[in-house]
Amino acid sequence: MTTNPHVTLPLTGQIQDVFERQLSTSVRLRSSTAAERIAKIKKLRDAVLAHTEAWYEAAYADFKKPPGEVDLAELLPVCAEANDNIRHVKKWMKPKRVWPTLLTAGTNSHVQFMPRGRCLIISPWNYPLNLTFGPLISAIGAGNTVMVKPSEMTPHMSALMCKIIRETFSDDEVAIFEGQADVAQALLELPFNHIFFTGSPAIGKQVMAAAAKHLASVTLELGGKSPTIVDASADISQATQNVMWAKFANAGQTCIAPDHVFVHQSVKQQFVDACIRIIEKAYGKTLAEQQGSPHLAHVVNARHTQRIHALMEDAQAKGAKLLTGGGVAADDNFIAPTLLDVGDEPSRLMEEEIFGPVLPVIGYTDLDAVIARINAAPNPLALYIYSRTQSNIDQVLQQTASGGACVNHALVHFMHAKLPFGGLNNSGIGHAHGIYGFKAFSHEKAVVRAPFSLATALFAAGEVPGFVRKALKKGMRFL
Repeated sequence: MTTNPHVTLPLTGQIQDVFERQLSTSVRLRSSTAAERIAKIKKLRDAVLAHTEAWYEAAYADFKKPPGEVDLAELLPVCAEANDNIRHVKKWMKPKRVWPTLLTAGTNSHVQFMPRGRCLIISPWNYPLNLTFGPLISAIGAGNTVMVKPSEMTPHMSALMCKIIRETFSDDEVAIFEGQADVAQALLELPFNHIFFTGSPAIGKQVMAAAAKHLASVTLELGGKSPTIVDASADISQATQNVMWAKFANAGQTCIAPDHVFVHQSVKQQFVDACIRIIEKAYGKTLAEQQGSPHLAHVVNARHTQRIHALMEDAQAKGAKLLTGGGVAADDNFIAPTLLDVGDEPSRLMEEEIFGPVLPVIGYTDLDAVIARINAAPNPLALYIYSRTQSNIDQVLQQTASGGACVNHALVHFMHAKLPFGGLNNSGIGHAHGIYGFKAFSHEKAVVRAPFSLATALFAAGEVPGFVRKALKKGMRFL
């Protein structure tokens, strides 16, 4: 690792210094080979795995995340992303031949994947390792330099990421800067070639505005209120098991967690009863038992605990009925797994992304009305339907818009390396994972070689010959 010779500079000076030094590196990396990129990804993956116990300790220190969740939702996705790049980046890098059109007959053409250059990754606190190193692997696989800003809300995991990055890379290739919002702001002032941001839609708009000043491209992985539908034909056992896992993993602090669930009235009570049984069996019946459960993460900090508690209180004040849970241990940033029976009354709970262990349950009888309600809201990052009726599944998938969707499951589309992961409008711009992540950090450059072409006659200096113009007029319907 090459150390920064200007470590005595103020932080803004260090940021500027690293950014300037990454320019020459980014130019050099345009010619980097697949073997060079793969070697760096392997080194990063191995460093992550070498610190497995340290990840468990850091995640628990930040918000009591269980080791099993660290394995499943932090280490596994990073290793899967690394392994996918290791296996395929050589193929992804190869120019893709493009056959000529009638107009360009005689030319040879291809698409060349070029690194975007100097890239910035601003990552969130809910899955710090996963949502920092996943994009980082894609950026390295595409041949870029990177500057990383992790979240200050999970300081132990951020510190471990800093240690690994600084021990693995020269900072003129990959650099990481900890700090508050002012550090992110200082980074956003710089003319990066590409910015990859994961966080809330509100901050995503600020990132996009900053990128616009330099016409930088962006990938925005945002969030929103991801709806779930459980119709009358659903396998209730399967649906409840899956929704309870998807909702309460990481204490509901997941951008694609089910935010609320529409349940057909004919199976609503059965659904609620099954959910309560699952919660009590998995985490305990009392607030004390659930607070002490080794299988439940806590809310990240006091401010977020207060915010979620306020959403619950506001909903209940406006008519929502508590079905189970509702307990809060504010001094421990803990909120019990909670179900609320919610009607048509407006509340903050149904307007804001909950991002916590609270699940509103909404009874319905008319699927068309549910679809209309979903379409009236901003496009969500994910949508889930549990059904054994194909016409209902088709109707929901065709008549709603969302970043991704699952049928009879939740969250798993994030883990599928061959699928694009991303949002739509308010829930995000662009895609990540696998080849889609590689392309996000690449410029697809069109290259044409023209030893001879029919188009030569059209683009020669001087007036276009009359016979050519006549031929064009006759052939415009076909060229």
